[in-house]
Amino acid sequence: MSDLSGAASLEIAAPVERCFAIAADVERAPEWQGAMRSARALRRGADGRPELVETEIDALVAKVSLVLRFDYDEPHGLSWRREDGDLKGLEGSWRFEPRGDGVTLATYALDIRLNRALALLRKGVRGPAETRVRALLVDRPLQGLRRVAARPGG
Repeated sequence: MSDLSGAASLEIAAPVERCFAIAADVERAPEWQGAMRSARALRRGADGRPELVETEIDALVAKVSLVLRFDYDEPHGLSWRREDGDLKGLEGSWRFEPRGDGVTLATYALDIRLNRALALLRKGVRGPAETRVRALLVDRPLQGLRRVAARPGG
């Protein structure tokens, strides 16, 4: 059972392959994603993509350090899950669907299970603050991807 979860979709004026390439460049995600402050590959797969990544997320109420394991399904999306760190669990994904004329429907989903200390902290941030945290963690990555995909050379 998750403590904080959300999913959102947004049409992006870029082809699926471009959206995937931006999202799969995990180490550059802190430049545009919103809550992610750092990402450093600890291990790469045979294709050279980051497989195990140490990251720090600023979720407004707390900074969270994690080690995430990434899986890629080029160009349809990617997913990740917590291997170690401050949270009890975290799973996330990007999904990309072509809409025609170079437009992509991008869907971002995140499911978080808090550790005991963060669960207690969460009790104090219900209501509007929880809505802001959810928007930061789910909506801002979509807005960031749209912004980067619109730039020439991304």
